[in-house]
This record gives sequence, C-alpha cells and structure tokens, in this order.
Amino acid sequence: MRRFLVLLVLCATPCLVQAAGAPSVPALSAVQQAEIGRLMHPYDGDVPGASLLVLKDGQAVVRQGYGRSDLERQVEAGPSTNYRLASVTKQFTSAAVLLLVQDGRLAIDDPVRTWLPSLPASDDAITVRHLLTHTSGLLDYEDLMAKPYEGQISDAGVLALLAAQDRLYFTPGSTYRYSNSGYALLALVVERASGMSFAEFLHARIFAPLGMRDSLARVDGGPEVPHRAWGYSATGEGWERTDQNAYSAVLGDGGIYSSIDDLARWDAALDDDRLLSAATRAQAFGKQVKVADGPEATYYGYGWRINEDGSRQWHSGESIGFRNTLVRWPKQRLTVILLSNRNDPTPYDTAMAIGALFLDGEPPEPH
Repeated sequence: MRRFLVLLVLCATPCLVQAAGAPSVPALSAVQQAEIGRLMHPYDGDVPGASLLVLKDGQAVVRQGYGRSDLERQVEAGPSTNYRLASVTKQFTSAAVLLLVQDGRLAIDDPVRTWLPSLPASDDAITVRHLLTHTSGLLDYEDLMAKPYEGQISDAGVLALLAAQDRLYFTPGSTYRYSNSGYALLALVVERASGMSFAEFLHARIFAPLGMRDSLARVDGGPEVPHRAWGYSATGEGWERTDQNAYSAVLGDGGIYSSIDDLARWDAALDDDRLLSAATRAQAFGKQVKVADGPEATYYGYGWRINEDGSRQWHSGESIGFRNTLVRWPKQRLTVILLSNRNDPTPYDTAMAIGALFLDGEPPEPH
C-alpha cells in the first residue's frame, strides 16, 4: 500500500514524520537523546553541518538538522537541505538501469559496446552487469585525466577518455574493483536506452513518481539546487568552501543532490513494488560479488553493499566537501541516513552507532 507522509513542524529537538493512520511514534528515551546529541555534537553550531534521519517501522523517530548548510550566509541545515550525495548516487543509477531492464529496453547481460560502440575492442566482454557490480576491469577515469584538468569532466568525457584506451585492469567478471568509471558509463547507457538525458530520466521515472520534489542530478545551466548545502573542508584556521572539483559534474557515479526528507520517500519505495518489482529488488540487494572477507564479509549488489546474512544494506559517499551514508536494516525496519557538507568525519561509524540505539538490543556489526 502506498504510504503518504505528513511532515510535522520543525522544532529544536528531533522532529517526526508520521504516516497517516499509523500508531503514534514513541518518544526517544533519555539515553537515546543523550547519545544522539553526543554523536552529532561535532556537527552542531557555527560549522558545516549535517542532516540526520532515523526511520523505524516506516516512521521518522529522528529528523533533524545540525550546524550550517551555508557558512557565509549563516543558513542552518535542516530536513529539506539538499546535499551532493556523492556515491550514494549509485543506488539511483542502478535503479535507473533496472527500470529499463523491467521495461525491456535493455538486458542486464548486454555487452556495453552495444550501447557505447566507441569503447575499444578490449572492452568487448564487458556487460551491463559488470558495470553494476564493479567487475568490469575498466581503468579509473580519475587517473586518466590531465593534471591539472581544465574545467570539469562529464560522463561523456569519461567515455572519451576510456575510448582512447585499449586495456583493462583485469578480465571482466574475474574480480571486484570499485569503479566510478563504470557508473559514469551506466548513466550514458540509460541515456541511449531511454532516449532521455540521465537527469531527465531520473526526474521522470524516480523523483517525480515518488514525490522527491527537490532531488535532482545537478547539471551546469540546468535547474538550481533548492535548499543547497555548500561543501567545506577543514583548514588550520577553520573551514574553506570546497564545493566542486574536476570530477563533480560526472552524474552517474555521484552527481545527485537530495535531502533526508526526499530520501525518506526513496527508502519507503525500496520496500514495495511502486518502482522495482520484488524480483528486481532481490537482484539489487543480492550478493552479486564478494568485496571483502574481514573483519566482516561484505558483498556488492547493484548499487548497494550487503553483509553476509543480508540483514544490512548500505552505501556511503565521499566527494570534495561532502560525506554521506545511508544504512538500512530491512528485517528490523530501520534506516539511518546521515548527510553532511564537510570533508570530515566519515559518517558511517556514527550512523552505525545511532542505528545500534534502535536495534532491540542487538550490537552494531563491525565495519
């Protein structure tokens, strides 16, 4: 059943988003409030900030901004603040591909050169599946760019760099190596298969249907990012705005801006058939390739990391001036989303510690 969210008034303490007709949301315990306050304290005050969302049983038990989204203008971060998601974008890129697979517009095992014929002969064996699972062997586009690079590279620019190479790191499908190059190419595959720009496809097929009204893939000259957070990096004397670099215009690997309010709608859609069928979601969250053995066995699905027993699904994102993470415990019906506009700290451990406060006494798993 489709769930509609009613947003309550933003307040000084964590606010709530309650589903219509649902039981009232339990108040946080004093221990939970104190621990969340301690964990989020580094983001509070006149510093680059963060937005935190904790969803339990489909309802927001924490929905709160901390610090500033814009230091120069003294704008406070809040639930509607839009952050550059960086690699949290990859779950949307994979969903775009899977929607086109459901439409019959492309197949998961299509050779990538079917859609991007300018790639060299060395890439003949690479399939869409290899791109989704980081098993393509493609060279890292960041290492192929001129140093310094004039302006910003685009997804099409990534393709041009890779088209000039006739070598891979390894035989496609033989091992895992995280690849931003692969996800840049997936955005182009979506464009070729759909006949729409990647940004247009995301809006038409994901953001608009889910009511994610402020989410977008940012393109120079395109729509402005509403409620935009600006990225910062720590210096010896405070904080310096470091919002963009030469890689920031690539969309498929990290170019989406979104807020915790919009990501609440995305998270709800991961539990029903409104976008992806149950069979397709099972593939996205399936253990497609092993990533690591220890200290915890982890796997990669399609745009998601998964632990050994499938009880936790997550992805983090890092780009200049931004650090983000989205962690789901589907069996516990718990999600923690932490978005920040600063280069430090990496928020995964903080999100895990916050999640542990709601896991019915279960300790957090190691990272």
